Amino acid sequence: MHLPKKGLRALGIAESYTGRTRSTLAGVVMRKDLRIDGFSFASVTVGGMDATDRIIHMIHDLQRRDINVILLSGCVIAWFNVIDPSRIEKESGIPVICVTYEDSDGLSEDIRHHFPDDPGRIAAYNKLGERTPARLHTGQTIFIRSFGLSDNDAARFCDDFTLDGKVPEPLRVARLCARNLPELPHPPGRP
Repeated sequence: MHLPKKGLRALGIAESYTGRTRSTLAGVVMRKDLRIDGFSFASVTVGGMDATDRIIHMIHDLQRRDINVILLSGCVIAWFNVIDPSRIEKESGIPVICVTYEDSDGLSEDIRHHFPDDPGRIAAYNKLGERTPARLHTGQTIFIRSFGLSDNDAARFCDDFTLDGKVPEPLRVARLCARNLPELPHPPGRP
């Protein structure tokens, strides 16, 4: 991937979780020059394990071949619905960067507490691996997990897409879109 290219595109995916049984996902396709040229929406089950499948459907539904990187606002959404970024990268052929904004000791104990009879969920979380801190030109630090590209390239990509603060623009806009959508129905016949 040639990072300096102006036409580089990211698909930023963020959620709006409000405690309902479904959580809304919004995807925003944004060029490096910060022009928006696509949207995708889905819903996931709060407390479920369907986020990975729904994100893969969002990517396929866009029918785009020009997306260079997928940015995810976190790997655990909608009350411990664990995303598998490695699977997303393998099935889409597009590198994935999970971005979080606070340092923490992780969620293992919380997952065990809320889902004591779900070893698959804790295994999915442990499979994510460690986060790497990345310092942005804004002076802020984010924490990333990268799949299909190096941590250095992932950090540079996030930095290039961040105007101010610490949220890369595709994720900031996706979060705004998700917050302002009504609750989406879960499509029949889809995971």
